[in-house]
Amino acid sequence: MAQAEKKGGLLWKSSASKKPLKEKVVLMYDEIFMTEDPSKCSPRFWEELFLMKVNLEYLESKLESLDGEELMKIKDNINCLFQHCIQALGEEHPIRVVNALQTLCALIRGVHQKNKSTSGFDIINMLMGFDKAELCMKNLMESLDSLLCAEGSESLKSLCLKLLLCLVTVTDNISQNTILEYVMINSIFEAILQILSNPPSRREHGYDAVVLLALLVNYRKYESVNPYIVKLSIVDDEATLNVSNQQYKDKEEEHQSGFFSALTNMVGSMFIADADEKISVQTNEAILLALYEAVHLNRNFITVLAQSHPEMGLVTVPISPIPTTPVTPLGTTPPSSDVISSAELPLDADVQTSNLLITFLKYSSIVMQDTKDEHRLHSGKLCLIILTCIAEDQYANAFLHDDNVNFRVNLHRMPMRHRKKAADKNLPCRPLVCAVLDLMVEFIVTHMMKEFPMDLYVRCIQIVHKLLCYQKKCRVRLHYTWRELWSALINLLKFLMSNETVLLAKHNIFTVALLVVNLFNMFITYGDTFLPTPSSYDELYYEIIRMHQNFDNLYSMVLRLSTNAGQWKEPASKVTHALVNIRAIINHFNPKIESYAAVNHISQLSEEQVRSISINVRRNLAFNTLSQEVLLKEFSTIS
Repeated sequence: MAQAEKKGGLLWKSSASKKPLKEKVVLMYDEIFMTEDPSKCSPRFWEELFLMKVNLEYLESKLESLDGEELMKIKDNINCLFQHCIQALGEEHPIRVVNALQTLCALIRGVHQKNKSTSGFDIINMLMGFDKAELCMKNLMESLDSLLCAEGSESLKSLCLKLLLCLVTVTDNISQNTILEYVMINSIFEAILQILSNPPSRREHGYDAVVLLALLVNYRKYESVNPYIVKLSIVDDEATLNVSNQQYKDKEEEHQSGFFSALTNMVGSMFIADADEKISVQTNEAILLALYEAVHLNRNFITVLAQSHPEMGLVTVPISPIPTTPVTPLGTTPPSSDVISSAELPLDADVQTSNLLITFLKYSSIVMQDTKDEHRLHSGKLCLIILTCIAEDQYANAFLHDDNVNFRVNLHRMPMRHRKKAADKNLPCRPLVCAVLDLMVEFIVTHMMKEFPMDLYVRCIQIVHKLLCYQKKCRVRLHYTWRELWSALINLLKFLMSNETVLLAKHNIFTVALLVVNLFNMFITYGDTFLPTPSSYDELYYEIIRMHQNFDNLYSMVLRLSTNAGQWKEPASKVTHALVNIRAIINHFNPKIESYAAVNHISQLSEEQVRSISINVRRNLAFNTLSQEVLLKEFSTIS
């Protein structure tokens, strides 16, 4: 007997048969793509269809082969197929439900793909018909909600989430996906939260559920009231917010841990280290987006960021399972459980404590190294936006600056020839804000290149500004090596001036220059409220005097451009005005230093000599006090 080979829904006999045989399901698809109702000749057509294994490839290719006019001719049959798929979701037979879910995915993808090349029809009308769309989507969302909340098959839940992700992501711009209006009306927020609240479900579907929620939150978020935003903003997960370590021990509390716990586990799993001790990570914009939405929309999540726990690997307590999925929507890679269960290693023999914020800072320090890669550039931007949200939050700032809660944070530092690698064991325990400032300094120092990441620099300096505003407001005297920040900022100004021609062709570099100069004005004008000791002021003045040539060159550049009638006149003049105090310091001290050197026949003064001069003459220095509106102005908050 001749053997048959299967290809694209066709059965080819190995003998010299002229016509290939078609699978029955393919023949049934062909009937649907005729203009007549297929159930006229076969009353049991729809019942039999959903007992057949779906041929996704054939169904999608068939839709793709039709032009817009041909598709409109079979609109009634497409509507009928869509409606019968929804009806099949209520069947008890799981095979029918699985086949209906897969068919819906193929239909939605196929029709949307056709609409990209032919915009002569409406997606909703083609799939459901305008007159039945509201009822169809209501029934669909209710069925999906029931399947997600049921105790049934995990594979069915996975298919439901895949269908929802397919529905959400078929358009490039989520806000242009009109079908999502029905997903807003018929909310599945509680079903998603239930999946994330149950450890076994979270392990199987957590990644897809978190990504789906993050996407739904972004649907027309600025144009209308998004119910998913409202519901996410009021989630108050008691077990997750409980700062005790019972969540690691008490299964009942773990059962209630929900969205925050799922997201905490996923963010905590971003590290992958190779054998050569080079640290690399998978960029995962989807999880970062979910983290941003949680931090931005729900103040309760800030407490989760701050929640301390023993470093994993040192304790024998159960770790919440990590969600994995076989398919990766949006081209991202879900966290891998074998990678993640290896969390932070101790820095010494003592048990260290960690939290989600430390994990996030370490992740950011790695991702933000290479902004030449587009994925890492986007991830780095998301990291800085999340840090901006944190720096704007009063509770987060209080935790960051708490001198009684100290951590060792081993940030990744890019190898550079002019500096030695810091030994991990020598890391001091400090308030977490020091790690945030270290991260900002590291970024400033390591990204001065002709492909200048302007937007990231602006966000980075704004984060420092927000932290200083909090310190000034609450009179927090942070013991930090401020000189590293000052040196990094001055070198940034030097870089901008050295590459003026190249950078001005692409960017308004005066935005960054003004931010940097105003940071120095913050230290000069209000440093007495937050600098740790009087000697810190001496260090500030010394750094300004030592690097005065850079400020002089900056003043010459902005003065030149502000006196010319060009496009940079206004932004350059703002920098000119902001330099008043720095120039006052330089003009006041330099003559004194030169006079001291001449009298004592010294060609080059030591730092101690300059600082002694500073102490003696600083009291006579008068500043042009810039308005608080300029220096303490809160930059536009993240939206």
